[in-house]
This record gives sequence, structure tokens and C-alpha cells, in this order.
Amino acid sequence: LPDGVNISKEARSAISRAASVFVLYATSCANNFAMKGKRKTLNAGDVLSAMEEMEFQRFVAPLKESLEVYRREQKGKKEARKDKDKKTDSEEQDKSREEENDDDDERMEEEEQNDEEEVDN
Repeated sequence: LPDGVNISKEARSAISRAASVFVLYATSCANNFAMKGKRKTLNAGDVLSAMEEMEFQRFVAPLKESLEVYRREQKGKKEARKDKDKKTDSEEQDKSREEENDDDDERMEEEEQNDEEEVDN
């Protein structure tokens, strides 16, 4: 909104109610598409089809763009999580190897000490 514009409480309430009715109607239409597909879960395609059926074609393109951005972000997060998990697994393996090497070094030192004690005796 431009600077200096005030909205009354009644207008805010009316906009809120209109938005709620719109979302309920869109959900109902999308649910019909899901039911036709013998599914219980709504998907993005159902919502896009509902927008076209409700004659809100002008929203379809921006919704598709937003959906693509969302999917790319989710894919990036998923890949980052996989990379992090791989890195963590690799670090754990390295740490485990280091601990094994440390254990081996300690055993060798103990054996050397035992050998020295045997030679002294």
C-alpha cells in the first residue's frame, strides 16, 4: 500500500473473510480433482487445475513459477543435507580410524615396555 494509507478494522476483517472464503473454495475445487484421480491428498496439480476451473488463469503462471522455486529450494536443501551426512559419516570413519591407530600405538608401546622389562629380568 502507498504511504499514508490507513485501513479500517472493518475493511481488514472483510479482506480476511474474503481470503478465507477464497481459500476454502479453491481447496474444495482442488479436492474434486483429487477425488477424480481417486486420491485423498491434494497436490500442486490439483490446485493449478482448480485455479483454471475457477477462472483464475492469471494466477496459474505465477503459481507455477513459485512452485518451481520452492522445489529447487527443497532439492538444494535435500542435497545439502546429503552432503552434510556424507561429510559427517566420513569424519566419523576418520575419527574411528584415528582411534584404532591410537590403540595400536598404545599396544605397541606396552609391548615394547614388556619386552624391556623381560630383558631386564
